[in-house]
Amino acid sequence: MGFAVGEDKWRSGLGALRQVVRQELVARQLAAHVPDLPARRVLDIGCGQGTQALRLARRGHLVTGLDASEQLLADFRAELAAEPAEVAERVRLVHGEATALAELFEPGAFDLVLCQGVLMYFADPAPLLDAIAEVLAPGGTLSLLVRNGDALAMRPGLLGDWDAVGAAFDGAGYHNRIGVDARADRLAELTAQLTARRLTVPHWYGVRVFTDVAPDGAPLPDGATLDAILDHEERAGRTDPYRQVAALLHLIAVREA
Repeated sequence: MGFAVGEDKWRSGLGALRQVVRQELVARQLAAHVPDLPARRVLDIGCGQGTQALRLARRGHLVTGLDASEQLLADFRAELAAEPAEVAERVRLVHGEATALAELFEPGAFDLVLCQGVLMYFADPAPLLDAIAEVLAPGGTLSLLVRNGDALAMRPGLLGDWDAVGAAFDGAGYHNRIGVDARADRLAELTAQLTARRLTVPHWYGVRVFTDVAPDGAPLPDGATLDAILDHEERAGRTDPYRQVAALLHLIAVREA
């Protein structure tokens, strides 16, 4: 499994409805647990074009963005060039693999770690989770966004792809929309894995309950409609039973002191 083969398709869809909903909801959910002060040392694993990292830098946090893609880091640098100097100065970009966390960073170096849309590309997530727990400071926060294995059949079922529905019921693997074979995580199992690493999960959310079946490249609607979509998606993402069938799960975990 690997993200690189789908990178071009990912970049082409960044301004489309599904990606805008994902990024906005994750930012809103994270903001509820990460106030502007005090400034935090942030690591964004698989930062990509920097959507979440930039939001945090604008709020005053000190951000390190790690990505294996030179192209996505170049996209991030282009975004940084348009930011005020005081924002750009808060961001450091590192070219490297997520698997090299222990080599790149000191233990406890970060107060907040983002790992969003990354774990799904690892057949065995355990080594990456170990490394995250190592670089996260005691009392620090982890924002972990994964494919929801408990609702893996929802999207293909709603789209009428019955072969994919059967495969989703029978396993945790799937072929995603950027053309890459990936893996999903079940909430209870992932929570247990985090707990074993002294990471408790006091909060979790669903992301894209209603809009996950929007066509690839679906454009944004008018402003009022988009606001309504985001507000209803946000409410569904924190409300049972809706959040349980979201396409993505957003876990907020805290490292034990």
